Amino acid sequence: MKLKKQGLYLPEFEHDNCGAGFICSLNGSRSNDIIHKALQILIKLEHRGAVSADGKTGDGAGILIDVPHNFFQKYCSFELPELGKYAVGNVFLPSKINQLNYCVSIFEQEITKQGLKVLGWRDVPVDSSALGEIATLTEPKVKQIFIGKNSESQTDFDFNIKLYAARKIAEHTIYNSKISQAGFFYLPSLSTKTIIYKGLLRPEDISVYYKDLLDPLLDAKLALVHQRFSTNTFPTWDLAQPFRYICHNGEINTLRGNVSRMFSREELMQSDWFGEDIKKLFPIVLKGKSDSAQLDMAVELLLMTGRSLPEVMMMLIPEAWEKNKEMSEAKRAFYEYNSCLMEPWDGPASIPFTDGNYIGAVLDRNGLRPSRYTVTKTGFVIMSSETGVLDIKPENVEYHGRLEPGKMFLVNMNEGRIINDEEIKNEIVTKHPYKKWLDNNLIHLRNIPYNNYEVTHTEIDLQKRLQVFG
Repeated sequence: MKLKKQGLYLPEFEHDNCGAGFICSLNGSRSNDIIHKALQILIKLEHRGAVSADGKTGDGAGILIDVPHNFFQKYCSFELPELGKYAVGNVFLPSKINQLNYCVSIFEQEITKQGLKVLGWRDVPVDSSALGEIATLTEPKVKQIFIGKNSESQTDFDFNIKLYAARKIAEHTIYNSKISQAGFFYLPSLSTKTIIYKGLLRPEDISVYYKDLLDPLLDAKLALVHQRFSTNTFPTWDLAQPFRYICHNGEINTLRGNVSRMFSREELMQSDWFGEDIKKLFPIVLKGKSDSAQLDMAVELLLMTGRSLPEVMMMLIPEAWEKNKEMSEAKRAFYEYNSCLMEPWDGPASIPFTDGNYIGAVLDRNGLRPSRYTVTKTGFVIMSSETGVLDIKPENVEYHGRLEPGKMFLVNMNEGRIINDEEIKNEIVTKHPYKKWLDNNLIHLRNIPYNNYEVTHTEIDLQKRLQVFG
């Protein structure tokens, strides 16, 4: 499933340069047309991807949609609670039946330990003839798992915490096991809000492989798509995008420092929500993944702290704030405060994102990855790596726009409106007294008194120094 370190290849240097986009309905109306249009966008982005030597195995393509509750009610052989009271996720599993059963058993055990209920499993109907020879060699068995809350009174936040813990602990247990197909186990998503269909496919083949996507009963109010072009990397099923909260066009050039700091923080991490399980979640950022995958893991962790998705994206992909004299004091304080907690994940990168409540995109401060959007008079919002991904009549265009460096484009799906960059950021930066916290707690090295202490050196004779240095 995953290529290990060999020769001059190092998995930590994986980068992605891709095509990405989304479409959503501002009034929240669900339709199969949203999925149809999203797949059209994906096909229009095919030139941004690559195909393997067999002519059919793509670098990776995928689509994220909000949970189609009515669709699942029809096709699940077990009863589902109302929308929002259960989580669903596509699960990649080993092709060998004994190893598949082992992974299912481990995952179900962790779900039970978190006090949650496995409502049932559904086999995802696929057509393997859509795959190329290379993709077929590592094709996982794809199933859907449905998980219920432990009680009616369990909050959505607590439910998500338990889902996250169950998945992370199961991942580590299986990856550290000795089964030969441990790398096949992967959850593209596990959420009450969204579900992801992806794989080593070409854009035109994804709806052939995943039969659900051609079912007229499947509907959505938002869809996020991604066509992968992997640079300095080898495509795998799990590295296809979208990831759980983001997809990504570009690369993270600060990745090694970002990942190293994430590892170093683990010794200091503690949480009342996770309790003793916090240590079982480590490492938060898995080694050997692409820059996009590791960024998504950081996003996911910060969401588990109770922050909103727009706030998390501001923390990870900040504006150029340090020397911007026109920036408000409140916003500067927000960025300075959070720079003490998290280093910037700098691109160039354009990053569409969604958690089902918000859908949007942010362009990093380098501004070298274009993203353009169109709002139609019929209530659709379309954003993509380039313009022209959907045929829209000029008289139906409300307005066009583009992402600017450091800026965010955001749609609040619950309120059915587009929130401009200034409004959403002003709301976030004024939520807490960041300036006061900095004034009271931040210590600058230049302000530490110098006491003129002398450092004494103990001389070591030449023979000992030679031994110390080999």
